[in-house]
Amino acid sequence: MSDLQTQYRTCNICEAMCGLIISHDDTQVHSIKANPDDPLSRGHICPKAIALQDFRTDPDRVTTPLKKVDGAFVPISWDEAFDYAAERLMAVQNAHGKDGVGVYLGNPNAHKFGNLLNLPTLVKALGTSNRYSSATADQIPHHVASIHMLGHPMLIPVPDITRTDMMLILGGNPVVSNGSMMTAPGFGKHMDALQARGGRVVVIDPRRTETATRAGEHLFIRPETDAFLLLALIHEIFAAGQQDLAALADVTDGIETLKQAVQPFTPELAAEQTGIDAQVIRDLARDFASAKSAVCYARMGASTQSFGSLCQWANNTLNIITGNFDSPGGAMFTTPALDYVGMTSRKGKTRSYPEKRSRVSNQPLYNGEFPISVMAEEMETPGKGQIRALVTVAGNPVLTAPNGQRIGRALGQLDFMMSIDIHINDTSRHADLILPATVALEEDVYDMVFHSFAVRNTAAFAGPIFAPPNGNPAEWEVIARLAAKLTGSNRIGPSPSEVLGMLLPQGYHADKVSVESLLTAPNGSIDLGPLVPNIVDRLETPDGRLNLAPEVFLADLPRLLDFATAASTDFPLLMIGRRQVRSHNSWTQNSPRLVKGRNRCTVQMNPQDAARLKLTDEGDALIESAVGQVTMPVEITDDIAPGVISIPQGWGQRKGKLEAATKVQTVSINDLTDDSRIDPISGNAAFNGVPVRASAAK
Repeated sequence: MSDLQTQYRTCNICEAMCGLIISHDDTQVHSIKANPDDPLSRGHICPKAIALQDFRTDPDRVTTPLKKVDGAFVPISWDEAFDYAAERLMAVQNAHGKDGVGVYLGNPNAHKFGNLLNLPTLVKALGTSNRYSSATADQIPHHVASIHMLGHPMLIPVPDITRTDMMLILGGNPVVSNGSMMTAPGFGKHMDALQARGGRVVVIDPRRTETATRAGEHLFIRPETDAFLLLALIHEIFAAGQQDLAALADVTDGIETLKQAVQPFTPELAAEQTGIDAQVIRDLARDFASAKSAVCYARMGASTQSFGSLCQWANNTLNIITGNFDSPGGAMFTTPALDYVGMTSRKGKTRSYPEKRSRVSNQPLYNGEFPISVMAEEMETPGKGQIRALVTVAGNPVLTAPNGQRIGRALGQLDFMMSIDIHINDTSRHADLILPATVALEEDVYDMVFHSFAVRNTAAFAGPIFAPPNGNPAEWEVIARLAAKLTGSNRIGPSPSEVLGMLLPQGYHADKVSVESLLTAPNGSIDLGPLVPNIVDRLETPDGRLNLAPEVFLADLPRLLDFATAASTDFPLLMIGRRQVRSHNSWTQNSPRLVKGRNRCTVQMNPQDAARLKLTDEGDALIESAVGQVTMPVEITDDIAPGVISIPQGWGQRKGKLEAATKVQTVSINDLTDDSRIDPISGNAAFNGVPVRASAAK
């Protein structure tokens, strides 16, 4: 055995960025523990971090390029793989045009610094506008709200939870997620501290989540009615004369327009739609506006619905008109060591949004990406621009995108498909070529995106602990070499660590942060202090002002007023998703330590609904929607509102080669979600509020 070594490292599986202490030798991990001195995570860790070692040693992992020959995958060399990929991709584009090739980028790319640096080069080399990613499955409403209100998609506010006196949470479960679009590892401890100093946390959700239970204050709400509640809160604040723009008064436009626009959204209307009493809504508005500091945080349940963009606009607006925007204890903005906003700034330039619309159903393109909800129709529908080949990178849309079975059928009809992945999964099994990817412990880790969403300014960087198997190139290099092959270049550019060294001097903390200082930091991370007011100088709207009432949101209000909450006769229940501590999308499910124990892929249902439908706890139920059906065990609980069911995401592996993930038969929630249900402003898929019916399985 070689000598034990220690590395301080940030976990980059999810958004939490927990600090880790990894003990290892040259060949294996000996322990992964929480770093108690990490200034952001402060000793928090979850089971996914312990599983980092499993992803590297997974016996089902793809470790050599695989080419499909007569329906079976056979190993080939890297040179042959790159030649084959370039040949087939260029052949499709020669026959069908540049847009004949599509690109799908999965969630792990957001956490891979090297991938983020090189994927734009690959997309540019292909020259296609058919780009898709997981961002349009769950978060694009945040970006759209920031674009129209603040001028830049990455100027996204995060709750200053360490100083707030009141936190309102809609459709989020940060005790489990540790923050989503809010990097807050150990959120439960933050919430405990908030309550200990006399503050309040109020959770509004169709399910009494783990966060709601710990908060102690919870209100059930009907799925897809969050916008009614948020607009009613704004209405009441205006009615009571409690609006106060505070330090932003001199740079904010549209307050009178906003005041008029919310007039129809009374507490009575909100009560009718949401199921929350009108007086409770009035009290909540009064308490929020009068708190010394307060912040509203609306996340997955509010984003992944038919009114996701309205929700995120209203969420920002509520914080702004109560003086809780860019203010301590409210919704604030990071000043990260690597300034992603500054890197992509177009300050002073007029922009047009959406940038364009999709070919078949006219859905919007934001940030260079079409909604994942339209990818299947773009593969199915003949004509100029039809996708005839697809490149996927760390993505499994058959399980993670709406109406995944439809996507699977469309993939089977392509002329060519290639995947960069660690598994043969439900998506990559359709590929003609699979190139091996690397995993966290084999890569540089600097979480460029999520340092920008953290509740405290910190910076952390670590190099790879282990080399990739079989002498394989790192994933960023695979992407760079493919791009070079397509363009005929003989260079792939600098390494991620070299690029980081060039970018850090351009950030907010150039005097404190460098690659060398990060690598030698005593605790593996550098504390850069609490969030500070800064948005006035960073606004990127054409006129440099904050816009409270963008026309794109005002124009959507009549659609909200026409919304009917009456249950469908054919599909009387409303389905929502749920997050679990030991799960993170589909790719983590092949870790035995994460999937061991009871089957957690259950449909949660209120006792009233279960009794009416004659369903029993742990008995199997048939769940049907307009696009598909699944059979799964029932979990009867008072924690779910009547008329609502909840199914977790990330399960349902059926085909491919994932032994641990398929040991227990589970289902994919996206066999039920309908890709025709979207938020029309952003194109984000409406995963929540899907009409379904349930019956005893036969």
